[in-house]
Amino acid sequence: MKLFRLLVVGLLLMPATSYGWGRTGHRAVGSIAQQHLSKKARKAVQRILGGESLALASTWMDEIKSDPAYDHMRDWHWVTIPDGSTYAAAQKNPNGDAVEAIDRMVAALKSDSLSPGQQAVCLKVLIHLIGDLHQPLHVGKGDDKGGNDFQVRWFKQGSNLHRVWDSGMIDESQLSFSELARSLDRATKQQVEQWSQGTAADWAQENLAFRASIYPEAPGAELGYAYQYQQWPVVQQQLLKGGIRLAGVLNAIFG
Repeated sequence: MKLFRLLVVGLLLMPATSYGWGRTGHRAVGSIAQQHLSKKARKAVQRILGGESLALASTWMDEIKSDPAYDHMRDWHWVTIPDGSTYAAAQKNPNGDAVEAIDRMVAALKSDSLSPGQQAVCLKVLIHLIGDLHQPLHVGKGDDKGGNDFQVRWFKQGSNLHRVWDSGMIDESQLSFSELARSLDRATKQQVEQWSQGTAADWAQENLAFRASIYPEAPGAELGYAYQYQQWPVVQQQLLKGGIRLAGVLNAIFG
């Protein structure tokens, strides 16, 4: 028993590789999307998810990452686009990536060939990955695992840049996912129409514009209030865009 406890403590203390917005961020994206569903899409989503909300379904892909049965999904959480390149020109991961998986889930959900269980899995994957694609470091440049290998100090504690973006800044806001969603969900009709355009590849490409300002000058940088103040508007914008675009995709699928 003592050995078991030591093993558990050791696992909890191990630095985790980040897989997407933290739970609060993903659930905020889902909560925003829920408010922008058409009536038909809302009914279809409710039927497929058995009444579960988009917010709660949004974290399923992270919750099952320790199950070997879903190991084939591990590389779907991100995509690599080197500086100055495009998704079309970039070398593709043979195991799939966020853009490819989103497109594949959309095509599957539009078909009539899925069982109810398969529909639920495809929908949960789609919800999660559209959220992931709007976390700027989920579009990696190819040399540091999307910032996971870029070590920083976050409010005097050891961390990495990816984790700061996944959850560090969002947790620092001390807002629940519902409070965060309500504070962000103020897009104009024009913004909704504009943001709903384009493809997953287009949305991935947008993240390249953030790289220059996201990365500190060197690893080991001390990040805190100033970085939070500078980057929080980007976090907010990306969460809101993710929610609006998720709703747009679901409305296009289900009518």
